Amino acid sequence: MTVASGAPVPSAVGEGLKAAFRTHPAGVAIITASTPDGPVGLTASSVASVAVDPAAIVFSVTRATGSAGGLLSADSFVVHLIDDDHSELAQRFAVSGSERFTPEQGWSSLPTGEPYLPAARFALRSRALQIVPVGTSSVVIAEVLDVLAGPQGRPLVYVDRRFHSLPPQP
Repeated sequence: MTVASGAPVPSAVGEGLKAAFRTHPAGVAIITASTPDGPVGLTASSVASVAVDPAAIVFSVTRATGSAGGLLSADSFVVHLIDDDHSELAQRFAVSGSERFTPEQGWSSLPTGEPYLPAARFALRSRALQIVPVGTSSVVIAEVLDVLAGPQGRPLVYVDRRFHSLPPQP
């Protein structure tokens, strides 16, 4: 349901969905791209594997402006699967206007131009195959072009609006 201004009005089902997923742990990723205006990036907890042949992932972004708009218009982007050492960085990329892509944060660039965090558990260089608008969000289905492995720390998950680390894997 929407109001005349076009702003979404939460429904009982929508509020129930938010409550359900607030208690459902999700992995944390930082997605970055290079744009004509400079690097852009955001934190996402919606990344999932879709297929291995062809290698494909899916994620969603809210709105098509700012960093999300830059990602949606980029030829390629990098999905960084991060660990608990990067929880502060994930928080920065989750808040609009916070400082990003500083040398102290460990960023470099791939030869193809995308911002790259070598300390990420894995970095998936990808390109959008399809972008599907859903309400105020966009679902991105992407082909994974390269998989870059980094150091393996404790996995980071997002639950109840906070980041949490999991115990180290044996």
